[in-house]
Amino acid sequence: MTPDALIGLLADPIRLRVVAALVLGARNPAEIVEKAGVDARRVDAALRKLRTAGLVAGQPNEMLVRQDLFEQASRVERVPEDPFLRDGRLVRLPAQRGRRRAVLEQVCTAFEPGRRYPEREVVEVLRAWCDGGEVDHVTVRRYLVDEGLLDRADGFYWRSGGPAES
Repeated sequence: MTPDALIGLLADPIRLRVVAALVLGARNPAEIVEKAGVDARRVDAALRKLRTAGLVAGQPNEMLVRQDLFEQASRVERVPEDPFLRDGRLVRLPAQRGRRRAVLEQVCTAFEPGRRYPEREVVEVLRAWCDGGEVDHVTVRRYLVDEGLLDRADGFYWRSGGPAES
């Protein structure tokens, strides 16, 4: 179970109270009703969802929360969301040059080192990167050239910088 799925499952206050009651020692629906202060109908609905998701296991009188799922979720490396790149698209360019360079280096990996691209191909690639964002492909192309990540001559472009691996 992913950390987001686990959080989503526990975002419902009734399910959270049911899990809390189980963690505090309740082992069956009657004990959960008592400890959680939730009516039996809601406890049953929450338990169905928690069992289906795999967070609650065991027989009806020996229910337990699967603590191992929390341990697994805590070990998942969470990558912070990039405010400039989202889903393979350029949302906007940073104003600070160092950060802008780092974002442009990611964009330039769309171009294969050693290959020459006609301008129309460069435009297509960069339009795809800029689709739905705040920056246009012409600006990105200019920055890529200015930063030495792309070179151009006679209507052709080629990757001349950026990370060694693409």
